[in-house]
Amino acid sequence: MRGLETLGRVRLSRHFYMRDFLYSEIGNFHQKQNIPEHPDLAIETGSALCRTLLDPLEETFGRIAVRSGYRSPSLNRFGNENRLNCARNNHPLECHIWDRAEGDARIAGASIVIPWFADRYAEGRDWRDLAWWLHDHLDYSEIWFFPKLCAFNLVWRPKPLRRIDSYIAPRGCLLAPGAEPEEPFAARRRRYADFPPFRGIRYP
Repeated sequence: MRGLETLGRVRLSRHFYMRDFLYSEIGNFHQKQNIPEHPDLAIETGSALCRTLLDPLEETFGRIAVRSGYRSPSLNRFGNENRLNCARNNHPLECHIWDRAEGDARIAGASIVIPWFADRYAEGRDWRDLAWWLHDHLDYSEIWFFPKLCAFNLVWRPKPLRRIDSYIAPRGCLLAPGAEPEEPFAARRRRYADFPPFRGIRYP
């Protein structure tokens, strides 16, 4: 218990602590623990996710909501085996297990909602406006969009794939790894001209 409290107090970045990513509705409902097998690696990759991707979002749009963060291998396996919207543990795009590999195979992701954009999405705003803003401002690896609240998986890797997919119409792959956007930069910029000014963070 004390060790888990200590882990939860670890600060990953300016805006986030490890505890922000440990809650799991699957774990809570099914009484399954969600504790990293390799805490140091989970902290390292989680910090990279937060500092590179999540902190700039929070600086720009205000508070973001974490829908699903870290999942332990055992919890994720349970979710996959019981068809609870978890990919299999060895799936190369499963981003919630932050402590499963080292080197270039490291990965960390979270399912998040930006309330500022969710309000506009509820009024009919095109999800691709946000997708192209993310593409033009963040060093992401993969992004997957979902219909409810325009939530999306945002993924960090040491070597980003730069891939965007969506379950919102038009469904499918918006941007394949290594491909150039079909929409030119000027057209993309018009899509998000009313977005707040980008605010990144300079770390020492």
